[in-house]
Amino acid sequence: MTKHNQYLITPEDIIKSYMIGVFPMSLNRKDNNTFFVEPKIRAVIPIQKFHFSKSLKRLIKKKPFKITVDKAFPEVIHKCATINRTETWINSEIQDLFISLNKMKYAHSIECWKDNILVGGIYGLAIGGVFFAESMFSSISNGSKIALSNLVARLWKTGFQLLDVQFMNEHLYQFGAFEISQFEFKNKLAISLNHKADFYSLEFNDEVSFECLSSFVQDSIDIS
Repeated sequence: MTKHNQYLITPEDIIKSYMIGVFPMSLNRKDNNTFFVEPKIRAVIPIQKFHFSKSLKRLIKKKPFKITVDKAFPEVIHKCATINRTETWINSEIQDLFISLNKMKYAHSIECWKDNILVGGIYGLAIGGVFFAESMFSSISNGSKIALSNLVARLWKTGFQLLDVQFMNEHLYQFGAFEISQFEFKNKLAISLNHKADFYSLEFNDEVSFECLSSFVQDSIDIS
């Protein structure tokens, strides 16, 4: 399904597309055409069984970054499109649409800061009990790992049921990501969309984020 330039894609169109299992992409950063994709195989990360390596657990205890939520959404999505990448599917239209969705309180970002510099982050879309993770970046070592860990901890704490990461890669595999069929994903999606989860039910400050992540790590140890 492709929508060309003569059709103005709205934030509402984006929300509706995710609710039926499709999402927007472009061929590259400079491409003005945005099209919608529905993969036959979908990658997800199990929230309750997120995998923490021993090295990641040690890193989390050191509290290497200050964590914020939704403080720098435009900067996060821009860096996701430009940092350490030669190509990206995030064109200016998609970037602008997600900034609008952030203002509408649907899209969210987790930010990692070092000496007041944004060094890592992740962003995505929250609908019902589903979080659709879109992209993450890291300008220094472990920035994206800590951002993802904080995101999943927040989803765990606030009652989300499904974390969609779209396509599998080696980086996601280490956290327990796995692939399911389009049919199975749509079934999980339908159930999870009807689940009430509140991304805002946990405060956005650094101290609360660290306590949440620490509790999540301990919970993962207890059930392993």
